[in-house]
Amino acid sequence: MKTVLVTGATAGFGKAIAVELAEKNCKLILTGRREERLQEICKEINDGEMSEATYLSFDVRNKNAVKSALDSLEPNWQNIDVLVNNAGLALGKSTLENGDFEDWNGMLDTNVKGLLYITQELIPTLKNSDSGHIINIGSIAGTEVYPGGNVYCASKHAVNAISQALRQELLPYGIRVSQIRPGLADTEFSLVRYKGDTEKAKKVYRGFKPLLAKDIARITWFIINSPRHVCINDLEVTPTAQANAAQIHKTE
Repeated sequence: MKTVLVTGATAGFGKAIAVELAEKNCKLILTGRREERLQEICKEINDGEMSEATYLSFDVRNKNAVKSALDSLEPNWQNIDVLVNNAGLALGKSTLENGDFEDWNGMLDTNVKGLLYITQELIPTLKNSDSGHIINIGSIAGTEVYPGGNVYCASKHAVNAISQALRQELLPYGIRVSQIRPGLADTEFSLVRYKGDTEKAKKVYRGFKPLLAKDIARITWFIINSPRHVCINDLEVTPTAQANAAQIHKTE
């Protein structure tokens, strides 16, 4: 049984990944800022005929909080095999000229620094595993850019670069490093980006069938479950109706 730590597990990809991996009998450590949601998901897993789950509630943007939370794990939870770096967000869609400084900080601190903090803390643990694996949830925006996506795209380009560097650095230790780069997916992503504006968020996914969180969850399990001699380094996945970051075929 593999022990998997999933960041940003309170909703969207993270929650779906948690449920999928629990069904595949993985032992789960779920993290996020919304403690009530973490409690609910862990209860659902622990009460069902799935696996075993615990949670750590902290903000990945706070390096000290990351270290403190991981240090607080009980001994039977410390042998982590897989890290799924899912925590991330987009804030606003303004031009750089009209961008919000706080939005920039929120994206860079979460998408880049948060990933760095937790990865750095867990690398020594992963080195001790015979199935060490890091899976970074990036974005199609990690290799493309679009108007209004300036800083968000920059943050996901950083995730892409970090993933490639980690793959090279951790090669001697047998630690696999994979990246999943989704296109448009119907999660809380747009609701967060547009700061609660439901109509704007819904409009993003209108007129075509977007990816669902469970699609990425299934892909995550496929990557984890691949034979040890196989490493899926980078996987870009989009809806059938999406060709790239800017080109989407909509029927309305």
